[in-house]
Amino acid sequence: MTDLITIANDHLTAQINPLGAELTSLKDADGRELMTDADPAYWTGHAPILFPVVGRPYRDTIRVDGTEYSMKQHGFARRMAFAVSEQQPGSVAFTLEATPETRVVYPFDFRLTVTFALVDATLSVDVAITNPAAQPLPASFGFHPAFAWPLPYGEDRADHRIVFSADEPDTLRMIADDGTIAEGERPSPLEGRTLPLHDALFAKDALVWDSVRSDSVTYGAETGPQLRIDFPDTPMLGLWTKPGAAYVCVEPWHGIADPEGYDGDFRAKPGVFEIAAGATKSIALRVTLLR
Repeated sequence: MTDLITIANDHLTAQINPLGAELTSLKDADGRELMTDADPAYWTGHAPILFPVVGRPYRDTIRVDGTEYSMKQHGFARRMAFAVSEQQPGSVAFTLEATPETRVVYPFDFRLTVTFALVDATLSVDVAITNPAAQPLPASFGFHPAFAWPLPYGEDRADHRIVFSADEPDTLRMIADDGTIAEGERPSPLEGRTLPLHDALFAKDALVWDSVRSDSVTYGAETGPQLRIDFPDTPMLGLWTKPGAAYVCVEPWHGIADPEGYDGDFRAKPGVFEIAAGATKSIALRVTLLR
């Protein structure tokens, strides 16, 4: 059992597991839990870090320069121990670097640093992906936090909703039976900018925007405290739960599952970015408790 690391201020307390640099708890000043209950009947995750892929590669395989590499859904970072590289009462940073184990499935050098910090009623998660090599680094990255549904403020589960910060007129992508992205599209379930939450939305897996216009959403019941989730650096978004579960995931992504049947090079896959030699790509997430 890995010891969790706690950071706190007068508004929030967060606990992070060095295994995967995964946020496992976020509580308000009164100790009320804002994250998933991780009921094993549904899903034991909390907020995995998705790297170097988001979603499922076709046949759990990526191809780089004609060579195939085994790669599981959402990548390997969520299953690896990060080193604590810096720690203060209100912040902590975790770092993962390439190892012989990672090079077997992903033939690149990298340094992935995830920094958690509390400022007033906001938890910030700042990601830095650095390429120490002489060749470009292709990668995808995603956040996968699961928030309590309902939030712990006495409002009914059925009264919770997600409100987007911008109009989202586009259709959504569909997920194939093997977890890849199917060719078809599904109509948007939004009512204006608002998504009323109910289990039937997720009967066929996640809701997937492959080009989201919003850079934040607000989650909760209209009459109670809410969470605002800001994602200024990620052009895609997934929303997911298992029907009946006590959580809903708000997943800002820079990457997406493979198109169904995809057998092209990893660099050409939708959502993959490249980091130049010696450069760093920064990706941020902010979670703010609105009272």
